[in-house]
Parts: sequence; structure tokens; C-alpha cells
Amino acid sequence: MTSTWRLLLSRRMALVVLTSFSSGLPLMLTASTLQAWMTDAKVDLTTIGVFSLVGLPYTVKFLWSPVLDRYALPFLGRRRGWIFAFQIALALCIAAMGLVDPKEHTALLASLAFVVAFFSASQDIVIDAWRTELLTPDELGPGAAAQTLGYRVAMLASGALALVLADAMSWRGVYLVMAGTMATGMLTTLFAPEPPLSLKPPRTIREAAVAPLVEFLSRPGALGILAFILVYKVDVNLALSLITTFLMKLGFAKALIGGVNKGVGLVAVIAGTFAGGALLPRLGMKRALWLFGIAQGTATLCFLALAVAGRTFPDELFGVASDDLGLVSVGALVLFPLMVLAIVADNFFSGMGNAAYSAFLMSLCNPRFTATQFALLSSLMAVSRVVFTSPSGWLVDRLDWPMFFVVCTLAMLPGLVLLTQFGRWRTGAEAAAAPAEAPVAR
Repeated sequence: MTSTWRLLLSRRMALVVLTSFSSGLPLMLTASTLQAWMTDAKVDLTTIGVFSLVGLPYTVKFLWSPVLDRYALPFLGRRRGWIFAFQIALALCIAAMGLVDPKEHTALLASLAFVVAFFSASQDIVIDAWRTELLTPDELGPGAAAQTLGYRVAMLASGALALVLADAMSWRGVYLVMAGTMATGMLTTLFAPEPPLSLKPPRTIREAAVAPLVEFLSRPGALGILAFILVYKVDVNLALSLITTFLMKLGFAKALIGGVNKGVGLVAVIAGTFAGGALLPRLGMKRALWLFGIAQGTATLCFLALAVAGRTFPDELFGVASDDLGLVSVGALVLFPLMVLAIVADNFFSGMGNAAYSAFLMSLCNPRFTATQFALLSSLMAVSRVVFTSPSGWLVDRLDWPMFFVVCTLAMLPGLVLLTQFGRWRTGAEAAAAPAEAPVAR
């Protein structure tokens, strides 16, 4: 067994998987699963739409991350104490959600869902910090893969599995089962190691809130790093933002799209993340970011090929619909293998990019301010995913699908151009070991 595989299968990676499972479990319970429950309860669509606001804590979690860097609870250590406390709070609040009638007590359910989202986002902050501080530089790639696996499995459990359970039991029972599942995270937290505290934590809230930003911006090439975080995944995010609409326009049935895009695509992105995590220690951070960045960008050309083929085999050429095949048209049947290839390729290479990207974000965090800096950097990543994909429909209207995917492919170039400055960038460990004005050792 190679050293990389030993890392992937180690006890520490198992702990990362389990803590990431605990991190990902509450998300769907305040999003799509909650929407399904409210739909069953005949809550009106306007109210269901407004409920999307309960997810706001996930987007602004950096606002209270300094508190979690500054203070520690008097048990289990600086990180595990907070994690355990948030897990208990989540189990209780998720169970309480299950006891509320969505139709009769909508405001109460909204309040509980918001509190669950707050505790969940807080748990994410500390688990991200725990993972970043625990893993060595060689473990960052495998750690990113383990984090993706745990988080995605949790989303399946609280999303798809919860819907399956809802056919066999009441929604109250579903939420009580999910609350009980948080025990997995609690047990993991009790037996997980506490990361060593190599540097003194911030002494005041002001220091915890201001010093992480000042320290980061004082590094050589700090603005280039922030720009890189914004644009490195924009090609993939842009290409995937309208993928369901694109496939429906080609004539594929919704059930087939869901099965391939969400099922096969999920397996592909997990496999890609593990492949990227396994290769990263051998390649090194810089080469991995280069190679995976090029791979995830050029994989979009598969969708370009699918768009061109869709014009070559128009629906009218085949006449009658073929719903019996799970497709809208026979033309879609001809395109089906290419559709599967495009989804697998794009998700697999995107997963490889995710491994390097996540490891890179972890490497940037100064051990004194891990919670705050990681929360800020991950929020910046989320902003880029929302903002830069917003004009995707406008682009398709003006360029049509083939040229849209050309633009998506070319969108990888800004990130690669910024990557040429990698030699000037300072990691969090380097920043902690040297004054801001000191030259970077390479």
C-alpha cells in the first residue's frame, strides 16, 4: 500500500469523514427536505419561498467566527468543546422542528429552522478550523477528499434518504431520526484528538476580528490570492449553473436528468475528489492547481460537443416522442452516451479541482486565526459561485449553447494567469513563522 493510500485510509481521515458527515447533515433539513414537508402540509408557495431565508447564517458565518477563535469552552479543548456543544444544540433543535406543525405554527418552525441553520453554520466554522489545524501539509489533499465524502453522504442522508423515510413514517419521525443521527458526530468529537495549540490565540474580540484580516492583507500577493479564490472555479460553476435547463432543451426527460446528473454526477465528483486528494501530495500544491485547473476547464468541452451534436440530431428528425424510454425523443437517445460522458467528465475533473482548491484554502490559514480566516475565504468562494454565475442565462440568450460553453472553457484562463504568481504567495504557516515584511522562503 502506498503512503498516499495509507493516508486516505488512516484513522485521521476516518475522523474527517465522520465530522464532515455531522457538518453536512443539517443543511437539507432546513432546505429541500423542509420544503417537501411543507408542501405535504399544504403550506402556500409564497411562504415556502420565503423559508429560503433561513439559510442566511451560512452566507454570513464569518461575522461571528472571531468569537469562536477568541473563546474556548471549559471542556474538550479549544475546538472540540465548541463542536460538541453545537452538535447537542443541533440534535435538540432538529428534534424540536419535528414536533411543530408547519401549517399551524409556521412562524415557530421558521424560527427553529433559522436556529438550526445558525448552529449548523457555527459547527461548520469550528469543524473547518479543527480539520485545518489537525492535518499536516501532506494530509491536506486526502483531507479535502475525506471532507467531500462525509459532507456529500450527509446531504444524501438528510435529503434523498429523508424523503424515502417520509413515505414510510411521519415527518415528525423523520426529523427525530435525523436528530438522533447527530449522535454519530458527538461520539466522533469525544474520541477525536484536539489539534495542538502552537500559537497563542487572540486575547480580545477586537484582535480576533481585525488581526486575521490585517495579517492576511499584509502578505505578499494577498490581493492576487483573493482574486484567485474568486475565479479558480468560475469555469465549472458557470458551466453547471444551467445544466438541467440545457439537458431539458436537448429533449432529455427530467427523471433521466435527475438520475444521471445527481446520481452518476455525485459518484463522479466524489471519485474525482479522491483522485485529486491522492495525487496532490505527489504533485505538490502548485502543480496540482495547474493540472486540475486545466482539466476542469477543458472538460467543459464535452458539453460543447453535446450542444453541437444536439443540433446535428434535432428532435424533428426522429418524429414521435419516446417517453417509454425515459426520454422525450429518440434524438435524445442518440445523444444519451455523450450526455453521460459530459456529466461524468465535468464532475470528475471538477472534483479533482475541488481537492486542490480546498487544500489550498486550508493552507492559507494562520493557526492563530483558523476559524475566522477559513470562514472569510470560504465565504468569498461562495460569493463567486453566486455572483459570477448570475449572468449565465443572459449569455445563453445572446450566444446560444455552443458559444456559451466556449466562454465557460475560456473562463479558466484568469485563474491560470493568477497562478503564475504562486511563488509570491505565503501560506498560513509561513505567515505565522515570519514577520509580514520578511521575504518568503521557497
